[in-house]
Amino acid sequence: MEPVSLQDFVCALDPSSLPRVLRVCSGVYFQGSIYEISGNECCLSTGDLIKVTQICLQKVVCENPRTGQTIEIAPTFHGHFSRLTGPQSYGTLEELLSAARQHCKELPICFMSTRRMTTEARVVPEDQPLMLEDVEIYHGAYHARCVLHTKAQQLVLHLPLSQKGPFWEWEPGAPRPLLQALQDPGLNNLLFTCPALPWHALILRPQYEVQAVMHMRRTIVKIPSTLEVDVEDVTASSQHIHFIQPLLLSEALARGGPFPLTTEILEVPEGPPIFLSPWVGSLQKGQSLYIHGLASPPWRVLVSTKGRKVPRHFMVSGAYQGKLRRRPREFPSAYDLLGALQSGQPLRVVATKDYEGDGVESPGFTSLAVGDRLEVLRCGQAHGAEGRDIEVLVCQRLSDQAGEDEEEEEEDYQEIDEDQILLPLYCSSSFVEEMNDGRRYSLEDLITQFSLPCEVKVVAKDSGHPADPLPPFPGLRLEEKITEPFLVVSLDPNPAVCFEIPPRWLDLSVVEAEGQPGPPAGPLSVATVEELTDAFYYSLRRLPNFENQPPPRPPKSQGLSGQKKRSGKEKGGQMTTNMITKRYLNNSGIPFRCWRSPASQLLLRRESEIPANRDETVDKTSLRSDNHLDSK
Repeated sequence: MEPVSLQDFVCALDPSSLPRVLRVCSGVYFQGSIYEISGNECCLSTGDLIKVTQICLQKVVCENPRTGQTIEIAPTFHGHFSRLTGPQSYGTLEELLSAARQHCKELPICFMSTRRMTTEARVVPEDQPLMLEDVEIYHGAYHARCVLHTKAQQLVLHLPLSQKGPFWEWEPGAPRPLLQALQDPGLNNLLFTCPALPWHALILRPQYEVQAVMHMRRTIVKIPSTLEVDVEDVTASSQHIHFIQPLLLSEALARGGPFPLTTEILEVPEGPPIFLSPWVGSLQKGQSLYIHGLASPPWRVLVSTKGRKVPRHFMVSGAYQGKLRRRPREFPSAYDLLGALQSGQPLRVVATKDYEGDGVESPGFTSLAVGDRLEVLRCGQAHGAEGRDIEVLVCQRLSDQAGEDEEEEEEDYQEIDEDQILLPLYCSSSFVEEMNDGRRYSLEDLITQFSLPCEVKVVAKDSGHPADPLPPFPGLRLEEKITEPFLVVSLDPNPAVCFEIPPRWLDLSVVEAEGQPGPPAGPLSVATVEELTDAFYYSLRRLPNFENQPPPRPPKSQGLSGQKKRSGKEKGGQMTTNMITKRYLNNSGIPFRCWRSPASQLLLRRESEIPANRDETVDKTSLRSDNHLDSK
């Protein structure tokens, strides 16, 4: 077919013939956007192929052919339209009949008047359709015999040929609703009339939204029919063309399959990796990726290692089959005890560091020694120093010996009841949880029976995961349970070795490939433990799941001893890295200082003043610069 404008093609298109393949003959570029404006495509190149799948009517612009004025109506407009035969009106009925004879039209003729007419029988309102059937003599003069159709009956009216209009001729037939009127061929050259609109003659210009598929476009492309582009229909010669439509893993997850699905990676999200697994480097463009289905169960546990200077972080699947044993939790301060305290669950701890009380004067406060056993009861407030209330933990001091008989137990119980102590939240003592639990738990049982966070030790590795990295660590901290859908996938070289991908955080762009993966020779081996990068781990910690975690602990008490320690640290921290200071004593007992200058020369200088305490760290301000010494 010859190239036509997109608007003309869509207006003449039969929706039942979709889909249709179009080739762009003259491209268009809209400067406002490279790709889309308001969700519509505005950039098409010459030669692009478009597979039109659906057209949707957006609105209809009604234009006055005389003045060029326009109004817009919605597709749900309830008015009815009648088709006019010409663009001009007639002043009298005689002019209407004369024009009909010139165009060799036969009676009857359908027409209407844009003004109200008064006859012997009744008043004819404006825009009322009439049918002129014949011309006959009535009361000694020529009259036009017209028929007026009403709901109740048909009335015959005799109008003189000199009856003034203006009159408009319209095609015979009942007025039609908007959607039917738009189906007329040659719509752009037709005139319509509608009593509900202000003009007696108008042109209907519909505007459609064309929904199409294009190469390498992940979503349906929406093109306005008014886009100034010429197209030609190449459906007959394009049956062999396959439009590649990218698919995100999140979209495959949302549509629920069908699985298994063979795909090819088109694009990997930019940014740092989220896992430290070997398969991450294999996720490259062109690599075949088999999607086996949804991972089960849908929950994971965020795990961090204990007992190392630099902790490592893992995400452990709910399908992990290793056995775990609970470990006593460690609490660096009383504030950490507050975070672990839960109603209905006793928390007993043992002090692992002495606490002197920091000089707080209150009868309820006490000192702690290493080995003291406490049961944390609740959080409260107490009257502290300087007349201010401070938050404290109310604890019960426990006896080291169990009662030997009933009387001793009652006495110990009375003594214990009276021995309640208060620990300020800034208490610098450290604690370890007291427990006696040697059971071996599965991960699911542990999550069900105990609250997180929880410290454990893996005592039996996952038999289905030979490279289980968790058993060598002396301790693990189970931090949070995360419920998020994962997809079980594998790569082309070894389809039986599977791993799990979270589309929320690793949303690959793929394209469906032909064929389906064959059934694996044996059971699928799915990795249940994935090590996380630090950046991804801390991004997970910002999720709403971690809102119940306690915030960082407050600063410690600002007592006299704390101020002395801090002052000593500040003075010690004033020494620079390129100035290594040592003390030497000569025969007279006078201290000297030596340091390495930038010129790598060893210089000695007698102190002008001997400090009272020779072990006291000398302030950096007392040191003279190398340039000053050189000048001496």
